[in-house]
Amino acid sequence: MFLLLTILSLLHWIPDSLDPWVNYPGLELWKFVNLLVFVACALYLHRRFGRPIREALRSRGERIKHDLARAQEERDQALAKLAEVETWFGDLDAEVTAIKERAKLEGEAERERIKLATEEEIARIREQAKREIESAGKAARHELRRFAATESVRLAEEILRTEIGPDDDARLTSKSVQELGRISA
Repeated sequence: MFLLLTILSLLHWIPDSLDPWVNYPGLELWKFVNLLVFVACALYLHRRFGRPIREALRSRGERIKHDLARAQEERDQALAKLAEVETWFGDLDAEVTAIKERAKLEGEAERERIKLATEEEIARIREQAKREIESAGKAARHELRRFAATESVRLAEEILRTEIGPDDDARLTSKSVQELGRISA
């Protein structure tokens, strides 16, 4: 700063004979002095603060390189994953077709199994119905026989009551007693 103030104060004391050289249009001396002061300040600041800035820039450059390398690795991984997914999607159509075929075959097999099971169930139900009909027929025949026997006995009693009189009854009773006497003797 002191140097700057000194230079500025000296510029006021420049003789008028040097004035055309010092204040030449476009190349004024004060511009060069200003540049010199700026360069001096820049060099001072660079010496004073240059190392931390340089280190910061270097570390930032290293970080950027590291980030770029990591980004490249992530990009490569993403491309590998993309290739894997594209392969999977390419195989997806074939897999869907295979699943449809397998489902169709399983459906046909299930349909055939159900058909066979239905036929077996129908045969079993027919057999069971046949047995039930036979059983019901036997029960009906047995009931019919019992009914016929009961009716026969009832009709025979009725006939005997109407046709056998008291004389016939006494004669039959004595004949039965005689036969029982012969059997016991």
